[in-house]
Amino acid sequence: MRVVLAEDNYLLRAGTSALLDALDDVELLAAVADLDELLAAVEEHRPDVVITDIRMPPDHGTEGLRAAARIRAEHPGTGVILLTQFADPQYAYEFLRGGAAGAGYLLKERIGDLSELERSLRQVASGGSALDPQLVEALVTRTERAEGSPLAGLTPRERDVLEQMAQGKSNAAIAKALVLTERAVQKHINSLFSKLGLGDAAELDRRVAAVLTLLESR
Repeated sequence: MRVVLAEDNYLLRAGTSALLDALDDVELLAAVADLDELLAAVEEHRPDVVITDIRMPPDHGTEGLRAAARIRAEHPGTGVILLTQFADPQYAYEFLRGGAAGAGYLLKERIGDLSELERSLRQVASGGSALDPQLVEALVTRTERAEGSPLAGLTPRERDVLEQMAQGKSNAAIAKALVLTERAVQKHINSLFSKLGLGDAAELDRRVAAVLTLLESR
């Protein structure tokens, strides 16, 4: 898996680079510090996944968010993982409104977990989504409060499964996290697909569409 990293803080950039180097089958192509360097690295290397901070030079605004939108538009085969210190639903909405496929949104504190980092990379590279649990909780809470929310008809267990799906977890990982059998997880998934009005499209497409439901109410 070929990866480009963008992080303006030297220590965080060096630390994350070291973590990526420790992962099997992951090749770090470039580790850059600002928006222009990021876009140039993507053009040069055409990575499988870009990991980028939201705030970067030159203005320390939302350069990473703007870069993500451009990369996803110009290089649709490249997954993008946004790194942030805060689980901000508004930033997530801006990032994911163009689609949750190949998109990740992780808190920086989560990067130190090698297994979580590797799972997120593989999920995003394969066209899935990988959303931080804290962000998912914020999105679910906001969407449930919205009038006419499509989540209103879900059972508590179905909401639990949807939250796990939004984090990019497989059925086996969901079963382990919720102490369920894989068969039970699949039943809950089929039920929530039905309640959310998702048809007979491919499983991955329906999982992505289910995650997008979290973004429909701003």
